[in-house]
Amino acid sequence: MEIGLYGLGRMGGNMVTRLVRGGHRVVAGNRSPGPVDEAVARGAVGAHTIEEMVSKLSPPRVLWSMVPAGEATEETIEAFARSASRGDVIVDGANSYCRDSMRRGARLQEAGYDFVDVGVSGGIWGLELGFCMMVGGLDRAVARVRPALDTLAPPNGWAHFGKSGAGHFTKMVHNGIEYG
Repeated sequence: MEIGLYGLGRMGGNMVTRLVRGGHRVVAGNRSPGPVDEAVARGAVGAHTIEEMVSKLSPPRVLWSMVPAGEATEETIEAFARSASRGDVIVDGANSYCRDSMRRGARLQEAGYDFVDVGVSGGIWGLELGFCMMVGGLDRAVARVRPALDTLAPPNGWAHFGKSGAGHFTKMVHNGIEYG
């Protein structure tokens, strides 16, 4: 599979490495150049802007954001939507609020995109052990992202919980249990 992943912090960078090791073509993007250069050294294709990342992927694309929840995620998803084409899948891998994911899913669907929200758990151990992922979105969009989910997760380490917002809702419950 071919995938663009933007946001190369600890989790995003490790996800790129795991995807490359799994045989995927990954276009890795980030605001600062250092993490992009590191991803290229590990086998990814580098992109220093979202526009460049999108241009290096063949439609229909999968564009995955791993930036922090909140304004950074909002800005990244908006930039994806400005550069993407109808039929592309936009994935939010942040710990976003589930109602924001529901809103984004509805807005992006109206614009001709599919949206998948993925609550990601695994921290720095995800590179070697795999990332557990809680997924929300339309069946067709999840099916398009499935090869990446299968590579990123350990066996039986991801599940589709329903429509947009369900992944981040489940991750919120997960965090409440974990931190409680």
